[in-house]
Amino acid sequence: MATVLGRVIVYGGKGALGSACVSQFKTQNWWVGCIDTNPNEQADLSVIVNPDNDWLQQETKILAQIENTLKDEKVDGIICVAGGWAGGNAAHKDFVKNSDLMWKQSVWSSIIAASIASRYLKEGGFLSLTGAKAALEETPGMIGYGMAKAAVHQLTKSLAAKDSGLPSNSLVACILPITLDTPMNRKWMPKADTSTWTPLDFVSNLFWKWSQNQDRPTNGSLLQLITKDNKTELITA
Repeated sequence: MATVLGRVIVYGGKGALGSACVSQFKTQNWWVGCIDTNPNEQADLSVIVNPDNDWLQQETKILAQIENTLKDEKVDGIICVAGGWAGGNAAHKDFVKNSDLMWKQSVWSSIIAASIASRYLKEGGFLSLTGAKAALEETPGMIGYGMAKAAVHQLTKSLAAKDSGLPSNSLVACILPITLDTPMNRKWMPKADTSTWTPLDFVSNLFWKWSQNQDRPTNGSLLQLITKDNKTELITA
């Protein structure tokens, strides 16, 4: 039995980016918990979320499973990469439906991740949330998406502030990708210029460094992932 060198929870750990994060930490002999609508076979714990449950039911069930497994243990990091995309302006037939979905996928998951962090994150640990560079400005063609991501940006700032309820010396940061290099994006945008897409291993490596107290950004940072000619830079918004 290999010694567990650290513990991390990945919310959205079955998606493309989440799976990359689970793999990254598993190869370093870390214990990894996954929270998603489907299990990740690589993870040590898979907490299954029922999307038909309301916000409070989701939180209650997720926390119960984590408590049951971790008991008095704490985790070094919580990474929330849950989310999705749906477009539409105010006249779109699915405007409210899509906005509701975006709120559930991005805001519900981020708030529950923060709730987990308040209970299970070690002092000096990190919580990473996922916003979007597009949401720094108006998003008329995808209003629900922009609104939900902007809410995550605000949540990040609030969690990083004094008396937010998170453990002392913890880091809260939010990544703001433009386009991630995922299999689905390649499938739906076959003719796109992928040299401007951010590789998943760049992001998972970033989280790994934070877990090792390396290159940590300022608390509350909104970090734009700007990729050009296959090179990615972090630019604070």
